Amino acid sequence: MKFVSIKRSLFLCLFLVSGFAFAQDPIDSETVTVVKPYSPSVREASKIKAVPGKADSVSTTKKSVKYNIFSVPVASTFTPVKGRATRVERERAPKAYDNYASLGLGNYTNVLAEFYSNIEVNRDQNFGVYLLHNSSQGGIDGVLLDNKFYNTSLNLNYGSKDRDYSWNTELGVQHQLYNWYGVSEELPLTDTEILSIDPQQNYYSVFGGGNIEFYDSFFKRADLEIRQTGDASGTSEQKIDLNSTLEFNIADELITTDIQANFLNGSTDRFYAADIENKYSFLNVGINPSLLILRNDLTLNIGAAFFYSSDIENSDGNFYLYPKVTASYKLVEDYFTPYAGLEGGLKQNSYYDFVQQNPYVSPTSMVAPTDNLYNFYLGAKGKLTNTISYNFRGGYNAEDVKPLFVKNNYDPTIGEGYAYGNSFGVVYDNVKTLSFYANVSVDVSDDFRLGITGEFFDYDTDIQDEAWNLPAYNADLTADYQITDKWYAGANLFLVGQREAMGIVDNRPVDAGIDREPITLDSYFDANAHFGYRINDQFTAFVKGSNLLNNDYQQWSDFQVQGIQVLGGVTYKFDYN
Repeated sequence: MKFVSIKRSLFLCLFLVSGFAFAQDPIDSETVTVVKPYSPSVREASKIKAVPGKADSVSTTKKSVKYNIFSVPVASTFTPVKGRATRVERERAPKAYDNYASLGLGNYTNVLAEFYSNIEVNRDQNFGVYLLHNSSQGGIDGVLLDNKFYNTSLNLNYGSKDRDYSWNTELGVQHQLYNWYGVSEELPLTDTEILSIDPQQNYYSVFGGGNIEFYDSFFKRADLEIRQTGDASGTSEQKIDLNSTLEFNIADELITTDIQANFLNGSTDRFYAADIENKYSFLNVGINPSLLILRNDLTLNIGAAFFYSSDIENSDGNFYLYPKVTASYKLVEDYFTPYAGLEGGLKQNSYYDFVQQNPYVSPTSMVAPTDNLYNFYLGAKGKLTNTISYNFRGGYNAEDVKPLFVKNNYDPTIGEGYAYGNSFGVVYDNVKTLSFYANVSVDVSDDFRLGITGEFFDYDTDIQDEAWNLPAYNADLTADYQITDKWYAGANLFLVGQREAMGIVDNRPVDAGIDREPITLDSYFDANAHFGYRINDQFTAFVKGSNLLNNDYQQWSDFQVQGIQVLGGVTYKFDYN
């Protein structure tokens, strides 16, 4: 654009200069001789008649025509009946309620409670409350230690929607209680030693934040989340995440820029192998510009991500560059769409994230960000018919400093409830993963939907012998069936493949010690289902079943799960007025 502007300016200058030069050229004098004066005259013109004369050789005269109607009377006994409008039977739509409360009780003294309320402050603003509680008093067969758990969270949110923008704020608290009950049967513990173990751990979390979205502005949205995490072992962690999105439309092309920053600071009382305080602190800043190109059936997104990560505790910093390229093409309308991508990024791990993945982790774990060098995938999606859709994908993912959960050593000298080989630590390794993914969704009817998903993984590690506790494959089936207007049902079946893990073994007859050695955890199958009956618009009764085949499997090494679980309850929907 700048080059074209320069050319136009140069052309205008030349034109003015040449015009100025021409204006300064003197005009020579010349003599004009008039030979004959000009005498204009008007000749006669023939006027065209307004109505031309007839040239037809045949001339006819119109004749008069007489019409006679012969009327015959017709006798009729038909008497019309007055019309009546037909009523259209309309199905009454179920009333929508803004609030609900749900309570369920089951074996193992399982309790499930939910409460949600949405209060309309005014036309544009709403206030919401959400409470969730899920607990069990334990009672797993063969387990020596207490295995109860609690998980309770409370969320408060306030939002507003205007013509040009909308915003929302959130504040919440969470309390989780778990027990490190996974003591190996290989350990010859006495009753006195077992009674001396306190396996209980409490996690606390307080979080707040908000988001704002603009409809007609280059500044599209911004999100902020602040979370404080702690536990009963003295762990303290603070995390701040800030993300924003800018959009520019230049020459009918959309340019998007994502800007993100996160700060993590935390400490634990000790490392597992040393009684030294474990501190960590990271600041990560990233920018991801991208260009979206839409050409008929082609969608192409070209971008890159730039990150700077600062390890504040160790006074170290690094720059990272990642690809962000995705493409898809509708080859046969919505029936076949191949797609591909090459993406990467920097993920900041946290103690809170570890707890959500594995609640039996010890409060001694080191925390570091994961460098996802690249994730390449190639696949196709679409539909076979109007009721059957599919998605198939293969990929290769390279991650440096990837966290893996591995069982801690048996070391009762630490004097904590997690030191008996009944907790997990975090180790890091460079892991490359080859994966295949397949999903098929079927809308059998308007009332019956079915989905099947399967994944296969092959791992390659640099330092560790195995990719600890990562499955070789998994599959799941989900189904939802609206049997009648009153009855509904659903099911979730999932299969998790074999995993390589560390197990605690007693080698005292051999080397006079208790050590760890690699073991293979068997694959497991879990069947879950639920049924419900709508008593009326406000009351619904439900029954939920878990592990219906009563399989005795280990999700983590030495952590058996509960057997068959059945929980029943009722949901009540209501309005305040």
